[in-house]
Amino acid sequence: MIILYGIPNCDTVKKACTWLTAQGLAHEFHDFKKAGIPADRLAAWESELGWEKLLNRKGTTWRKLDPQEQAGAVDAASAQALMRAQPSLIKRPVVEWGNRSTVGFDPAVWTTGL
Repeated sequence: MIILYGIPNCDTVKKACTWLTAQGLAHEFHDFKKAGIPADRLAAWESELGWEKLLNRKGTTWRKLDPQEQAGAVDAASAQALMRAQPSLIKRPVVEWGNRSTVGFDPAVWTTGL
């Protein structure tokens, strides 16, 4: 089963859900805001994808952090602490395809991996 993690008002998450549906791919949506972030999943994504790829440094939530908080994201542990405290700092969507995970919406990557 494909699990798409994100927040429902994110345009990229909406595009990803629409794309999955158009491809006829059944998927489950996990809302970070309502259901939180499973701690084991965040650690697994970090291990597979790298914390640098997961931490969204281009979004509004990042820009709203004070410079000290931003500077504190120096390794996996500190980045994970920030992402757990503020789920909107996770680049979206994170998709679990069963045997692998991806972050961000890229139909070309998604198609080649199916």
